[in-house]
Amino acid sequence: MNTNAGNERDLALQGLKQRIARWTEQGELRTSAIPELALFQRPEPTEPLAGMYEPSICVIAQGAKRVRLGDDTYVYDPLHYLITSVHLPTVVQIIEASPEKPYLGLRLTFDPREVSQLVADSQLPPPPTQQSPRGMAIGEVTLPLLNAFLRLIDLLGEEQAIPILAPVIQREIIYRILVGEQGARLRQIAAAGSQSQQIARTIQWMKVNFAEPLRIDDLAERAGMSSSTFHHHFRSMTALSPLQYQKQLRLQEARRLMLTDHLDAATAGFEVGYESPSQFSREYSRLFGAPPLRDVSRLRQSAAGTAA
Repeated sequence: MNTNAGNERDLALQGLKQRIARWTEQGELRTSAIPELALFQRPEPTEPLAGMYEPSICVIAQGAKRVRLGDDTYVYDPLHYLITSVHLPTVVQIIEASPEKPYLGLRLTFDPREVSQLVADSQLPPPPTQQSPRGMAIGEVTLPLLNAFLRLIDLLGEEQAIPILAPVIQREIIYRILVGEQGARLRQIAAAGSQSQQIARTIQWMKVNFAEPLRIDDLAERAGMSSSTFHHHFRSMTALSPLQYQKQLRLQEARRLMLTDHLDAATAGFEVGYESPSQFSREYSRLFGAPPLRDVSRLRQSAAGTAA
């Protein structure tokens, strides 16, 4: 990148930082007037937290974050974005933040069907060769991508224009990713009948039916693959086996049920498919670092402190 382009990107990042800071002065905007856009501010590093990443693009204006997917680790910062093409259970940690320089970031979720439509409607140039089939990757932030995000955030102050202009800018952002270094990662999900698209559809089914008993042969048949081929491609995309993936879906949903619906641990475990309370508690502790009651209590205290 030449000096002028680097300076322009620095100015765009500064503008992004100012906008996110302004819109998060009263707290994070996990749901903004643009439903797919969330804005975040944190004044200090966080503990590692298990959570689900949706198909999304994440950009940081200030600070840094570490994301663990299976045995893979992704670290991104203001010069790099994180792209996620399917729902993936992760462990996330903000690793660079302070009261003077808080973590400032955004997340834009997208519907893979809209990616497929954009690919079908456009004559896109060939993307750079993809090195890995994984459903998550780091890419370099470009000036056109930053400028598109700046225009999208600016719409929050012009709400009457959001229904007309936001979809256009979101489509541009997806286009910028599709023609960039990680474009092949999205195109593999968009390609009708591809193995990646079949795995993505199976993941979507698992998200809805995670409490059901899981048989690899049934999932493979749903994806139109042999069991061994399905298992290989599923692990290549998610860094997890289908059983590991289902387990994390179950445990994260149980956590949500205890936190928001105030279910006790045994009931929450039963609701997500566990028959043994002791097995549920053991696997919950392994994923979240504490038994259910203590973990949920800690989360509520943290939420109360953040609100205060």
